[in-house]
Amino acid sequence: MNDHKKGLVLTAIGGLALSFDVPLVRLGHGEMWSTVALRSTATFAAAIILWLLVRRFGATRPVLIPGKAGLSAGFCYGISTIAFLGAVFNTATANVVFIVAFTPMYAAILGWLVLKERPSPSTLVTMLVMFLGVGLIVSGGLAGGHLLGDILAATASFLLALAITLSRVARIDMGFVPLVATIIPATIGLSFVAASSLAGTGGFSVADPVWVTFDGAIMMPLAFWCLATGPKYLSGPEVGMFYLLETILAPIWVWLIFAEIPSSRTLFGGSILVLALIGYSAWQMRRVARRDYLATRPISS
Repeated sequence: MNDHKKGLVLTAIGGLALSFDVPLVRLGHGEMWSTVALRSTATFAAAIILWLLVRRFGATRPVLIPGKAGLSAGFCYGISTIAFLGAVFNTATANVVFIVAFTPMYAAILGWLVLKERPSPSTLVTMLVMFLGVGLIVSGGLAGGHLLGDILAATASFLLALAITLSRVARIDMGFVPLVATIIPATIGLSFVAASSLAGTGGFSVADPVWVTFDGAIMMPLAFWCLATGPKYLSGPEVGMFYLLETILAPIWVWLIFAEIPSSRTLFGGSILVLALIGYSAWQMRRVARRDYLATRPISS
């Protein structure tokens, strides 16, 4: 298998694994903070075990949190996890994954402001179209009474983009940072569970913890590792296409399992988002392929 095919397989596995995140969380039938604590603790434990194995048997010795830049990015990743899971419990799945799909555009805006990387005209057009799609979804949330969940999804998307931008500014390996940063939501979630238990108003409540544990310990590390490794072999637009697997497949899994049908506004706005991202990624792949062709084409005398 050549490098390009290897990259396609890895990112496809990563995108597919990521698409099961929300359905597995919902299959746990748990209270929000209990679910946050269990999922995040499982991911953190899996990250530490993986890190120890890599240091013991691998050729490299990766750092868990590389300096102040790693701490800053880790804080963004950790809070984004809380916002994302809060959105899962407060709005429809389709709303969550469609709004989070706006992350690449947030990253482009932050890159413009922080790194002075002026977006191309195609990026600006895609941003405007996606703003329209997100606006339709959020307006549906306002009408349906789940605006809080939509805002939490938008917050998670922005924090993910901020973490990505901080990583690009630092230009250091932060492969383990998103996984280790789950110690933040794990600690906050456990604190809320303990407080409710002491107050006699609840405590740990997850009806089917196996699903949430499987998601946190297996699916999330697998997804993040594959999607983080993919860019070694593929261009950015190609990797971005596979992130769309969650956007497209997660609402389908939830529809099949829970019979949750998205609203017409969500479907319309989500279709705008997906089509805009597909068009943008296809255009970028065409541009990269043309650039590579011109770079390798022999110069005629």
